[in-house]
Amino acid sequence: MQVDVMVIQVVQEMIHNWGWFLAFGIVLMLLGIAAVVRSMTATVVSMRFFGWLMLFASIVDLVTAFMVGKWAGFFLHLLLAILFGITGAIFIKTPMISAEVATLVMSIFFLFAVLYQLVVALWIHLPGYGWHVLNGAITFLLGGLLLAQWPLSGLYAIGLFVGIDLIFYGWVWAALALDLRKL
Repeated sequence: MQVDVMVIQVVQEMIHNWGWFLAFGIVLMLLGIAAVVRSMTATVVSMRFFGWLMLFASIVDLVTAFMVGKWAGFFLHLLLAILFGITGAIFIKTPMISAEVATLVMSIFFLFAVLYQLVVALWIHLPGYGWHVLNGAITFLLGGLLLAQWPLSGLYAIGLFVGIDLIFYGWVWAALALDLRKL
């Protein structure tokens, strides 16, 4: 059995600039720690950021609607532009209420995703299916904890999750930098 492996060559410039990668990773980890410590503030910032992204998407879809002209997709793009615009404006104007609603939706999604993960893991029995079952159990725990503490969890959960992601993302960059330093 032949396994195709994608070989990535490390450019000498990357090795030379490993310190910048390390600095980037450390900054990301520090931002992540700050987001975890100040999770309510990070939640508000995240919701406003998502709101601005949706407003931008609204503008893009509005322009796209008029670019397609008489094509049947005009009304779909127009409807999406309106939906993105209204949702983005709500996220910007009321970030805490938006965070509570997003957290409720996320917790319900986690609970339903568990059913899928468990059924697939137990039905198909792929290699390592026990890890899928464990992932399902953790997802169920997260969804249950978010739902049990809702609406309070809506005030901090998104900022906490963003902070944790930043910590791990920074860790990955720092690890890359330290590996590059060895080369």
